[in-house]
Amino acid sequence: MPFGQVVIGPPGSGKTTYCRGMQAFLNALGRKTIVVNLDPANENTPYSSAVNIEDLITLQDAMDAYELGPNGGMVYCIEYLEKNLEWLIAKLQPYADDEYYFIIDCPGQVELYTHNESVRTIVRHLEKLNYRLACVHLVDASYCTEAAKFISVLLLSLTTMTMLEMPHVNVLSKIDLLPQLGELDFSLDYYTAVMDLDYLLFHLNERESSARFGELNKVICGLIEDFSLVGFSTLCITDKHSVANLLKEVDKANGYIFGALTAGNEDILLSANTTN
Repeated sequence: MPFGQVVIGPPGSGKTTYCRGMQAFLNALGRKTIVVNLDPANENTPYSSAVNIEDLITLQDAMDAYELGPNGGMVYCIEYLEKNLEWLIAKLQPYADDEYYFIIDCPGQVELYTHNESVRTIVRHLEKLNYRLACVHLVDASYCTEAAKFISVLLLSLTTMTMLEMPHVNVLSKIDLLPQLGELDFSLDYYTAVMDLDYLLFHLNERESSARFGELNKVICGLIEDFSLVGFSTLCITDKHSVANLLKEVDKANGYIFGALTAGNEDILLSANTTN
C-alpha cells in the first residue's frame, strides 16, 4: 500500500525546496522516498526525480505546438497527463511494488486546483489503485502580515480543499522569515487556528481601499467560518523539529502512521532529537 504527499502551492511558496528537504529528511529516517515531478515548468530541480512529466511532455513543446502562453501551456500539459494516465501509473508501479514513499511535486498554477479538474481526476485514479495520499498545500507565511492577503489565502485554501476533496494539510511555509517582516496584528496562533475573523475584518476595513467592500469582506469571512475547514501548520524547512512536526500531521492525514509500521515511522521524534 503506497503512501505519499501531493505538494501544491502558489509560486514562491517553497514547494521545490520543501520536496528536496522532505525527501532528505525521510531518507535519513530510513523511509525509502522518491520525488515525482509533475510540474513541466520545473527545470533544473535541486532534487533527482524518479518520475518526471518532462519525459512525457514539456511546457515549451505545448506552447510551441499550440501557440499557447505559459498558463495555457501548463493547463494543456496537465490535461495531457490526465489523458495519458497509464504512462504515469506504469512509471510509479515499480516504486509502489517496492514500498517507496512518494512526494509528488505539482505545478504552482492555482487554477489547476480551483477551476480545473485534471489534478483531481489524476488523484482519484491513484486512490483507486490504493495509493494513500494527502495534499500538502504550502503558502508563504508573509501573507499573515496583511489582512487582505491572509483572507485571500484562506479563500484559496478553502477552494482548493473543496475542489480536490482529499486529506489536506495547509502549511505556512518560510515561518523563520516572518520576524523580518514586522510585527503581526495578532499572535501566530490566531493565524494558524484561523480564529474569529471579525478581528481580522476590522483591520481589513481600516484600509481605505478595502473599506469600500465592507459588506463583501464580511460575507467572505462568514463563508470561510461557516465551512470551518481551514487551519495551518507551520514550517521552517531547515529546522528538523519543524519538519518532524509537520510530518506527523501529514502521516496522520494520509494514514501512514496507522498503516505502515516501518522503521522511520515511530522513531520520527527520536531521530529529530539526534544531533546528526
